[in-house]
Amino acid sequence: MSWIEPFPGIRMKVLYQDNQSKETMILFQTGPDTVIPEHVHGGVEWAFVLEGTMEDDEGIVTAGNFVYRPLGSRHSVRTPNGAKYLGLFHGSARTVADGRLFPQYEE
Repeated sequence: MSWIEPFPGIRMKVLYQDNQSKETMILFQTGPDTVIPEHVHGGVEWAFVLEGTMEDDEGIVTAGNFVYRPLGSRHSVRTPNGAKYLGLFHGSARTVADGRLFPQYEE
């Protein structure tokens, strides 16, 4: 299974994807000082941090901890120490700057 680099400093492996139900499980790995662009969730996101930390305006999520982002939530994520985490998505998110859809589901 190969790594995909959707944004600079962010690598991911799609572990599971169901286009019909719009569900995806992704393993993410980010480098130190990586910023995941501001985005709006068009569905729910669940993330479990395996290594490092991920931060946004709501707080810091450290290794061994879990975070839930509801439909419609908007944020940018920073990983000052780098991070490895599992993300489970129901629906996509859209970047604020250019409207890019992530993850992309086939129609």
